[in-house]
Amino acid sequence: MSITRLAFPTDIHFGAGARKLVGTHLLAQGCRRALVVTDRALGALPLLAEFRSHLGGLDVAVFDGVSGNPSCAQVMAGAAACKAHGADCVIGLGGGAALDVAKVVGLLATHEGDVLEYVWDHPQVRPIVHALPYFVALPTTAGTGSEVGRSAVVSENDTHRKRTVFSPKILARAVFADPTLTLGLPHAVTAATGMDALTHNIESYLSPAYHPLCDGIALEGLRIGARALAVAVAEPGNLAARADMMMCSMMGAVAFQKDLGSVHACAHALGAVCDMHHGLANALMIDTVLAWNHEAVPAKFDELAHVAGVGGGGEFVGWLRQLKQRIGIGGGLASRGVTREMVARLVPLAAHDVTSATNPRAATEADYERLFVQAM
Repeated sequence: MSITRLAFPTDIHFGAGARKLVGTHLLAQGCRRALVVTDRALGALPLLAEFRSHLGGLDVAVFDGVSGNPSCAQVMAGAAACKAHGADCVIGLGGGAALDVAKVVGLLATHEGDVLEYVWDHPQVRPIVHALPYFVALPTTAGTGSEVGRSAVVSENDTHRKRTVFSPKILARAVFADPTLTLGLPHAVTAATGMDALTHNIESYLSPAYHPLCDGIALEGLRIGARALAVAVAEPGNLAARADMMMCSMMGAVAFQKDLGSVHACAHALGAVCDMHHGLANALMIDTVLAWNHEAVPAKFDELAHVAGVGGGGEFVGWLRQLKQRIGIGGGLASRGVTREMVARLVPLAAHDVTSATNPRAATEADYERLFVQAM
């Protein structure tokens, strides 16, 4: 029997008002100069000013250069801002893109080279040898769960191919998960990010990798999200539903330490070729891919259906399709601007994506071509 190493180290402060604890926490760690990393849209909202009002005693600078899918250029610009401010701590405030950039801003501010030299599959990957600025994360969406993850996904500037920096050293030292920060999210963002969270829980459970701890977390994360997502979309001010989706999101991100599958392989390709929002890409692919996966692990689909409160495993994909309709994610890839001509570019990216290796059913390029065409 092989030896498996399991770790769940993140310190999480969860609940309404958790954002107000950040300043006191950072001061207690000896921090004095903070860089807030956030996205362009959020940086223009009153939310940022309100959050800064709780950071008394800290010298605060803001980098709000994140937009769309996070890119290498955004990381390097954030690292320059971090060095210019002399920051001893970094505060990630935003959705998955802002948090992924925030995770590695401190790395590139204290280490030489380009962010791509630190991605896990670089042939001569640079080691992380210096201490990083103290990093805390505050999610403003309930989707990627990046706040509790030990990886940062960034896109190459030219090809938009997604690359991953993976190291426990970039984990947030503390997470302040405040569901009130998600109350103002538009319906479409709530829906897309919520489907991202559900996908993480579902795909991590279906992964053939051995990790019973993650399996238990994934199933409970799905149970929570299955009851909360439609409510959060229909009643955007429902704090209980928002809190449930934030927990579902974090649980999915913890669970996918076990790895993901072909839904994510397809979504990563759609992000690279079409610059599609990651959660939306997952939502558009999940029922097509899972319908194809069902025959490989029918007993696991029975368990997913039981947890989601539907009939047998054969009904689980149908339940997902109905859920997508309820939350306003209708149509296929074609309705979102994806053309048949793009499939030739999408297929090899999906087939060679690292997540494809842990799909419960082995997928070839021909399989991916069929899946993309079916999802049109």
